[in-house]
Amino acid sequence: MKKLMVSAAIVLGSLSAFATTVPNQNFQVQSSLFQEGYTEVETVPDAVKKALETAHPGAILGKAFINAKKEYKLEITVGDKKATVYADANGNWIKK
Repeated sequence: MKKLMVSAAIVLGSLSAFATTVPNQNFQVQSSLFQEGYTEVETVPDAVKKALETAHPGAILGKAFINAKKEYKLEITVGDKKATVYADANGNWIKK
């Protein structure tokens, strides 16, 4: 019985050792973008820029991403607030 208890403790201890991970925030951000299917782009269509100016006057576009469906994910700053908004290539807003 004693050997069985020791064996069980060793097995459980070795399983928990493999479960530990080191958190890495950059990896999590890149991983979530990959899962969503977005890749960063340098420019966005004029229709998206005009829609952004109309809907959020004074907004500053930080980063822009696009997915396979030609949907844009825009990281913007309006005043001191940051937000993420989504639009299609024609400048129509998408709720996510």
